[in-house]
Amino acid sequence: MSEPRQILVTSALPYANGSIHLGHMLEYVQTDMWVRYQKLRGNQCTYVCADDAHGSAIMLRAEKEGITPEQLIAGVQAEHCSDFADFLVEFDNFHSTHAEENRELSNQIYLKLRDAGHIATRSITQYFDPDKQMFLADRFIKGTCPKCAAEDQYGDNCEKCGATYAPTELKNPKSAISGATPVLKDSQHFFFKLPDFQAMLQQWTRSGTLQDAVANKIAEWLDAGLQEWDISRDAPYFGFEIPDEPGKYFYVWLDAPIGYMASFKNLCARRPELDFDAYWNKDSKAELYHFIGKDIVNFHALFWPAMLEGAGYRKPTGINVHGYLTVNGSKMSKSRGTFIKARTYLDHLAPEYLRYYYASKLSRGVDDLDLNLEDFVQKVNSDLIGKVVNIASRCAGFIQKGNDGVMVAGDAAPELTEAFLAAAPSIADAYEARDFARAMRETMALADRANAWIADKAPWSLAKQEGKQDEVQAICAQGINLFRQLVIFLKPVLPVLAADAEAFLNVAPLTWDDHKTRLSNHQLNPFKALMNRIDPAKVEAMTAASKEDLAASQTSVVTGNGELSKDPLSPEIEFDTFAAVDLRVALILKAEAVEGADKLLRLTLDIGDEQRNVFSGIKSAYPDPAKLEGRLTMMIANLKPRKMRFGISEGMVMAAGPGGEEIYLLSPDSGAKPGQRIK
Repeated sequence: MSEPRQILVTSALPYANGSIHLGHMLEYVQTDMWVRYQKLRGNQCTYVCADDAHGSAIMLRAEKEGITPEQLIAGVQAEHCSDFADFLVEFDNFHSTHAEENRELSNQIYLKLRDAGHIATRSITQYFDPDKQMFLADRFIKGTCPKCAAEDQYGDNCEKCGATYAPTELKNPKSAISGATPVLKDSQHFFFKLPDFQAMLQQWTRSGTLQDAVANKIAEWLDAGLQEWDISRDAPYFGFEIPDEPGKYFYVWLDAPIGYMASFKNLCARRPELDFDAYWNKDSKAELYHFIGKDIVNFHALFWPAMLEGAGYRKPTGINVHGYLTVNGSKMSKSRGTFIKARTYLDHLAPEYLRYYYASKLSRGVDDLDLNLEDFVQKVNSDLIGKVVNIASRCAGFIQKGNDGVMVAGDAAPELTEAFLAAAPSIADAYEARDFARAMRETMALADRANAWIADKAPWSLAKQEGKQDEVQAICAQGINLFRQLVIFLKPVLPVLAADAEAFLNVAPLTWDDHKTRLSNHQLNPFKALMNRIDPAKVEAMTAASKEDLAASQTSVVTGNGELSKDPLSPEIEFDTFAAVDLRVALILKAEAVEGADKLLRLTLDIGDEQRNVFSGIKSAYPDPAKLEGRLTMMIANLKPRKMRFGISEGMVMAAGPGGEEIYLLSPDSGAKPGQRIK
């Protein structure tokens, strides 16, 4: 028998500046199911996480609320821990990046990198708020657009004309925080020399550590050449001060991943069987896995392994990347009630419903997962209640009434017993590979076979016949044994159902290997309902509770950068002016983020006889721009080309919506062809 594996598992750190929603919960449920499976197999699997508690956003929010940052993050951490616990996410330790272990490790890693020559310093010029005595990020600067003279525009682009520019090009700049006129000021910044690790990263990212799709994405950055990474911020800043550099702080993304190490170190102090060095030293035999979303791949697959390598620590065994969550086929929406907080869900529905639905949809790839609420109700009711629980509820009563709750010995269906045993290795392989959808399909296929067999034997009919009681007991004992095996296969996903089933079965907590044994001449406890059907009305109540009222009287116009314009309607124009607009069908050939721009996507458009390059401020609504490729949209084709900081924009695509994540590219009806004029 092989030795138990030593495995350390983490999920991405939730930011301590807001609530957990169902999109976040996808990752924690996915990780928890994998960890529970490993523990069920007898492996020493440790799951740690922490709140990501640093940054200017937390500092400013705390100031606005009149509390200290420490008070803010403590309150958020309590909320997060409650949400995770109630969703049955079982951390071995949930810590905070604002902890002494993290300060010590961050300092140590930085000093090792510095002493090895991997830290550079140089002066950069930024706007500085003389009232707040702080440097301003682009989003904290407002002024007059240098292109169209529109007032009250942000520091990187104009909501009126769509122009992008450097903050220093704004006219009459003001601090969005204090209203003061900012001044340009030089500051010494510290940079991690990521290019020093180019060769190592090229080899490591192709070593099987990453999914192929993720490795291919990382290769684009590697092929383009890595850049040095700014790891410092100036005071005031809520975080850790850089050693020997008063007034300079680690950028939040420097100490956030080190928080994985810090949370584990904090746990090691309470668990003598865990040795920090044995898991993190260069020649560690332990396994280390990170579960993350695809939006933070660059930090985990480039910066993090390079930092670990440079500081003399081990690198991850694997980085498991998942896609985004959509609801009813679209981005989560507050106006439609599909931007659902974890607590709002829990106020209406049991956590295991969603855990099972996520499991039924999660593959080992990075595709987005859609929570279709109608399908959610149907699938949970059909699979969990109609198939799995149904087996126990069909059989338990006959055993209780006919044999005082004692299961008889014997095997009434050897072919089914063998089929369930034969299926276990494949289900185990699916769990190990994080292909939960396959594990659920194969488990439910077994449930279908068990139900079909019971229906064929019809113990409820036999029970009415004289002399058939022994046969009834044999059928129902077989049914309960098959149910017990299904519970084992589902236990990583449905821990409460498993615990309730164990109480009914009158057995100790089940392990994976228990699927190889059967209950014989065994006393059951009285059966109680193990799970109730989802009432669709509760789902409707959940979405109603999630809706945020929108001001119906307010005109909503999406401007060139994708933000909501709250201005009144513009002056009327003549029909001839409108008729001069050349609106064309365009095929999106390529869509990509613009490096250095927070809101822009670069679109390559086919309009029939030529291709156009257009910049559009819709990044907040389309974080995975590649999904736009191959889609038809509409563009203004005769708009005068505009020179922007990132290149020439040769037109404008049409979009609408309330802004932020809710921006929708307009599309022509089916049958439209690229280049067709819309009249």
